[in-house]
Amino acid sequence: MSEGEPGSTPSAAPGDPGADAPGAGRDGHTVGESAGDSAGEAGGREHGAPRAASAHGPAGSRQDGHGHGPGGPVLPLALGALGVVYGDIGTSPLYALRECFLGEHPIEISPDNVLGVLSLIFWALTVVISIKYLGFVMRADNSGEGGILALLSLIKAGEADRSAPRPRFLLLLAGLFGAALLYGDGVLTPSISVLSAVEGLGVVTDRFNSFIVPITLGILVSLFSVQYRGTAGIGAVFGPMMLAWFAILAALGLSQLLSEHGDHVSVLAAADPRRALGFLWHHGWHGFLVLGSVVLVITGGEALYADMGHFGARPIRLAWTAVVFPALLLNYFGQGVLLLEHGAELRHPFFEMAPTWGLAPLVVLATFATIIASQALISGAFSLTQQAVQLGYVPRFTIVHTSDTELGQIYVPAVNKALMVLCLIVVLMFRESSRLADAYGLAVTATMAVTTFLFYAFLREKWQWSRLAAGALCSVFLVFDLAFLGPNLLKITHGGWFPLAIAGVIFTVMTTWKRGRAELSRVLAKGRLPIGLFLADLERNPVQRVPGTAVFMTSNPDGIPMVLLHHVKHNKVLHERVVLLSVATARRPEVPQDERVEVAELGRGFYRVLARYGFMQAPNVPEILQACRPRGLAVAPDEATFFLGRETLLPTGESGLPGWRKALFSFLSRNAPSATAFYGIPPNRVIELGAQFEI
Repeated sequence: MSEGEPGSTPSAAPGDPGADAPGAGRDGHTVGESAGDSAGEAGGREHGAPRAASAHGPAGSRQDGHGHGPGGPVLPLALGALGVVYGDIGTSPLYALRECFLGEHPIEISPDNVLGVLSLIFWALTVVISIKYLGFVMRADNSGEGGILALLSLIKAGEADRSAPRPRFLLLLAGLFGAALLYGDGVLTPSISVLSAVEGLGVVTDRFNSFIVPITLGILVSLFSVQYRGTAGIGAVFGPMMLAWFAILAALGLSQLLSEHGDHVSVLAAADPRRALGFLWHHGWHGFLVLGSVVLVITGGEALYADMGHFGARPIRLAWTAVVFPALLLNYFGQGVLLLEHGAELRHPFFEMAPTWGLAPLVVLATFATIIASQALISGAFSLTQQAVQLGYVPRFTIVHTSDTELGQIYVPAVNKALMVLCLIVVLMFRESSRLADAYGLAVTATMAVTTFLFYAFLREKWQWSRLAAGALCSVFLVFDLAFLGPNLLKITHGGWFPLAIAGVIFTVMTTWKRGRAELSRVLAKGRLPIGLFLADLERNPVQRVPGTAVFMTSNPDGIPMVLLHHVKHNKVLHERVVLLSVATARRPEVPQDERVEVAELGRGFYRVLARYGFMQAPNVPEILQACRPRGLAVAPDEATFFLGRETLLPTGESGLPGWRKALFSFLSRNAPSATAFYGIPPNRVIELGAQFEI
């Protein structure tokens, strides 16, 4: 794409190398790259272009709820949160406690050890989930939106580049790497969740053991194959089904607690933090390694923050306090009772809590619960990709909106295929959830630590906390984050390298794309012509005008797109009306409809249109033109001519990019989806003009 493309997305279309350097727009907005200015990149400076739009996607504000704003009824939203936000953390009882006593670094099943581990679990859930995320981090929202990229956009580090102060730039890199790690989590969570549930068949009968991996692969393929349908049709049952799941968790645990023998100390004593500290002190290094398994109980913590925009903080907190937290504690403590009384005989503590007659139904319910948990991570990966595109960190992806009313429901075909292939590879590589648990946890704990550092910057910059106050609070959080991260670093050679490798590739793409766009911007800026000079020259040297309307997209509202200059130079003709369209991204999730479009008449048949979108909204060119009608500019998309630029990048320029980054940036630019489909432009109304640029 080129200047002929709207400046709204950060990704480039094929042939469109990155985007014109986004110039700062008026009113604090960032103007996205236009199609002609950059390789189809429409991004803003550091917070790039608005959300990538699909040809079918709505561009309006999200509704209440699942794609609903936080203003809807609390109870329905809390029920919805059970089905999406808490799927991952809600399925952790399937494998977390088992890994502590029967996993890679097992410890002896004794009263002190069982209570010590249960105490670690209790305080991990209390401090990391209840206090850190629900109590503090979720208050750092960007107009209701959460997640590591939303948090990054709130602080100065989010606007940093290589010229920024070193600490700020390093914090930006840490935030990007934390976001990249979430993709690793998106691969491992579906794999370990579904595999651990299907392994319950082996508890029913050993004859199922040889079918566990094939059944898991079949479920995963089926899960990814239906993603194109969206979650609208089945979303209504997710919440009630997970409510039933948490009720079963609580019932299983409570039954064990009520039947607990009196010849050993009660597991409820695990609420005493001295049990956890005593366990770590007594076991030393081995106790430290056990933390690598304990962390499995909080692996869904980041999802609470990331999905806050869908449900709102209050419903998420209500669901945790009233349902999830009590159910998890009852189940973990119930498994503790079972370990104390039947430890040597156990193979799978979770499933063996169930009566014989209920084992098969429990396996079925657990499988459905893990599918729901997997769905949440898959949808999260789609949303993260969309945010990264809008913020200018990755090339444009084809993004399909699967609902006409709920903007948050999207499908990203390329990401879906990649996740499916990687999940299948993971299951075939590890084959057992116990082995997979060694690879799991590293991505999550690293992301949690990064979130704490970003939150410290937020406390200092936005809440104006002193260094002492912000440091004291975040130090408490870091004690837990680093305590869990440390033992997971030791898992690198046992499978932990896998999510790191995924994150490394994605991080490299993000940083290369961002830097490549900046270098390309500098090249394009040299040839940009101010609108005033162009119109003055047009008055002195008129060209032939033909009937109709031409639409040129530009990243700079005050500049002439290069594709327009090429058009005049080679065709020596202009339409009667010429529309210069720019799309700007605001540093907030949504821009109201009445503030979204601005039209200015420039004279000599030229008009400037500036469309403003939030970073969680999807720009769509026909909808923008429709919004111009009440403002005095009537343009029919199926009658106008759209001029897009197609740039070819040559790695022979003098930019500071290493050769391999130039090659990668050029490859990404060539293979990004078409700007025509991306912006919903009628394909039979598009003319592309090519140009070469050295970077």
